[in-house]
Amino acid sequence: MSHRDCLTFCTILLLTLISIGKRPVNSQDNTWVQVDEGLFVGEFLADKQSIVGNSRITVIKIDPNKYSFRLLCASELNHPNLTVDKWCRKYGLIAATNAGMFQTNYKSNVGYMKNFGHISNPRISRQYYSVAAFNPIDSAKPRFRIYDLDEENMEEIIQSYSTVIQNLRLIKRPGINRWSQQDRKWSEAALGEDRSGNVLFIFSRSPYSMHDFVNILLRLPIDIVCAQHLEGGPEASLNFSHNNMEIRCFGSYESGFNETDENDHFWPIPNVIGIVRRTQ
Repeated sequence: MSHRDCLTFCTILLLTLISIGKRPVNSQDNTWVQVDEGLFVGEFLADKQSIVGNSRITVIKIDPNKYSFRLLCASELNHPNLTVDKWCRKYGLIAATNAGMFQTNYKSNVGYMKNFGHISNPRISRQYYSVAAFNPIDSAKPRFRIYDLDEENMEEIIQSYSTVIQNLRLIKRPGINRWSQQDRKWSEAALGEDRSGNVLFIFSRSPYSMHDFVNILLRLPIDIVCAQHLEGGPEASLNFSHNNMEIRCFGSYESGFNETDENDHFWPIPNVIGIVRRTQ
């Protein structure tokens, strides 16, 4: 598949899905398509043109009451880093995306990360204000929640959830852009939450500054209230395969590193967030 094919792949899949009888949520542009109960895919045209690409943003919306979230780490599972599609095939995931940026050892998350008894990085960063938490220990807690560390206590989050991932914040609840403007731009994989508590896997191959990207997200009809940065450039990845719908999205452009739109494949990554159908 060429990089140009990748740029239009999501659109083709959505049109194919609609043509065989799946029902979009509404009849306007920028619609959600329901793939399964509690699972939606949308492709949205940004209202600001990127310097390259088609300026389209792919979002997978997941109801955490219908789907379980899994953090998979190569360091915990004792095998090499995998591309996101191989993570999905190996562990039976419906969808997966980056779990966060990683350190120079190509394994450990840059922010704090734990998955039950496995600690990928024990250090709590003072610069990273966004924490995704799932697999609650405390049954009173939401099944999935993105917390703001200037509003919540990190130690309490760690004690309340089996899976905790600290990353750079993009959007502070309830919809505040926390990224200052800069010249750097990159393809982006992000993790968000909407007003109803649905989880959003967000991907844009077209590069933006994160300040502009956040403003675009806040203007889209996706009801986003908070989000964190997962990965940028060619390592940004999103894979989805369910009910005859497949999406393969890999990034390319990153200022100062890979200033082209030529990447045509997934890069291996050490940690992913994936989803499976909830059984209880």
